[in-house]
Amino acid sequence: MRRYHGGMGAFFDKVYDAVRLIPRGYVATYGDVARVVGRPRSARYVGYALHSNPHPGDEIPCHRVVFADGHLSEGFAFGGPEVQRMLLESEGVPFEDADHVDLEQCRFDFATDALGRPLDIDWAAELGE
Repeated sequence: MRRYHGGMGAFFDKVYDAVRLIPRGYVATYGDVARVVGRPRSARYVGYALHSNPHPGDEIPCHRVVFADGHLSEGFAFGGPEVQRMLLESEGVPFEDADHVDLEQCRFDFATDALGRPLDIDWAAELGE
């Protein structure tokens, strides 16, 4: 994988890798992405990473990330919520209303272990064990 660097380069790289996993027709929340990269309290920083996305679109599909209640991002960095909605609708994502995706139908489930932790994280290293 190509890596992108900056002040939070390693974290941003993890975010981009996680977002690449979200398939067409599905979405994840900022909190879902934060959790899967091992930083469950960093949803806001996921937003910062996606705002800095060096390759929006199919390479790093940041339009597939929404708020915890399914709300589209008012500050969608690549055209606003109207463009985000258009992109999601073109992929078959169902909506409850003009501003909210139907999370019950289209929320992507990152694979987790019995404790609900993402499988692809070295938890011993993350937790300093």
